[in-house]
Amino acid sequence: MTRHTKTLRALTIVGLLCSAQASWASEGFDKQACSLNGLPLFGDVQVVESFPDIRVQIVTSFPDLKVETVDSFPDDCGQWRFVDSFPDLKIQYVESFPDLKIQLVTSFPGWP
Repeated sequence: MTRHTKTLRALTIVGLLCSAQASWASEGFDKQACSLNGLPLFGDVQVVESFPDIRVQIVTSFPDLKVETVDSFPDDCGQWRFVDSFPDLKIQYVESFPDLKIQLVTSFPGWP
């Protein structure tokens, strides 16, 4: 097997893995219901260190969702109220391999 063939096979495998991950994430988003894999992306949110519903990475560009922190009535897509108990959604902040990339905003939350 030549060096070129080995490189081509490796690139093909990497490409397939990346496209599988991207299609999984895009299949889980429901913009109509504002959810990811059936979990609402609005409401009361609790930050946990283990056993999250969703792993979240904060980014400054190209987010999956724009999130606005509110003090009451988090009823619209991307509006999160952080709580210590009885959450609608539990998240864990991560630096790599997130389920959802968010950008924190002060207005116009929701899908970019």
